[in-house]
Amino acid sequence: MNEGHQWFTQMRKTVKLLFGSDLPDLPEAAFTLPSLPPVTPPGFAQPAFDLPASVFDASPSPAKTPAGAHFMSGVYANDAGSRSYKLYVPSCWKGQALPLVVMLHGCAQDPDDFAAGTQMNTVAEERRCFVVYPAQSPDANNSRCWNWFNALDQQRGQGEPSIIAGITRDIMDTYPVAPGQVYIAGMSAGGAMAVIVGTLYPELFRAVGVHSGLPFAAARDLASALSAMKRGASAREVKSAGLPIIVFHGDQDTTVHPANGEELMAQGLRSHPLGTKSLPSRLAGRVPDGHAYTRTKHWLNDGSPLAEHWVIHGAGHAWSGGSSAGSYTDHKGPDASREMMRFFATVRGG
Repeated sequence: MNEGHQWFTQMRKTVKLLFGSDLPDLPEAAFTLPSLPPVTPPGFAQPAFDLPASVFDASPSPAKTPAGAHFMSGVYANDAGSRSYKLYVPSCWKGQALPLVVMLHGCAQDPDDFAAGTQMNTVAEERRCFVVYPAQSPDANNSRCWNWFNALDQQRGQGEPSIIAGITRDIMDTYPVAPGQVYIAGMSAGGAMAVIVGTLYPELFRAVGVHSGLPFAAARDLASALSAMKRGASAREVKSAGLPIIVFHGDQDTTVHPANGEELMAQGLRSHPLGTKSLPSRLAGRVPDGHAYTRTKHWLNDGSPLAEHWVIHGAGHAWSGGSSAGSYTDHKGPDASREMMRFFATVRGG
């Protein structure tokens, strides 16, 4: 089997997962193998890609909740529809105000799976914050993907963004959430939706975290979604001021092209005039017995964080540093969950 045919077969599987249907009747030549950008820094060998078995674990182990903590279910509904969610309340909570992180799972996942794989509840215990996991409904998408590629679901007050914002407000109305410390993050389709929701509701969220996702409104239909996933999304200006963002992407991701991580960064940086930004800093490192990575940081002139980009060398479409207790994880990478929380803690509003 040649590489082009392998890619075509993989894209057929990806489309069926994402859209709940097969590819349209197009010739195989329309889906030729893309060229991944040579992002490995000097001095690093390009590791062979071997996707961990945890990617295919459809039955994650249930996470244990510490004494005094709660992982409870809820449902939110508005005119756009209803979605269930899971809320994690850490054991330290005694009525005081805490930060809130909204976590959006990827395709074929649910809140329990995503929490187990990212270990974000454990990090919430360490960082003392609430975490809410909205759940996509199979009635809205057969594969439980957030519909980031639908035009309706890219508008304020409409579709899934309005539901996710509504869940966030419900938690803020029910629990004492620290002012200016509400954040949103996601994986893959959830990462793309996190960007959309953060862009549409900048008064609600203070920063965005994206793992293996796509830029704001990267697609409007099936054809543009396939193009964005395969080659990278086209540049698109965002009219609102960009929120601080932290991005993780494996440079061997064949599901969502790594160029999307670059465009996510560019999209955020374009929202700020040249004179307001400092020169970026770049650090190359390696996880012991794991993947090499390149981290690039950008600041505003006042020293506040603007954007942070982690390219994980040799990693595919999986949550970096995650646990095999959940699906789509790669324990060999830097700990994306703790790094996101660390970044969020440096970005606080009034």
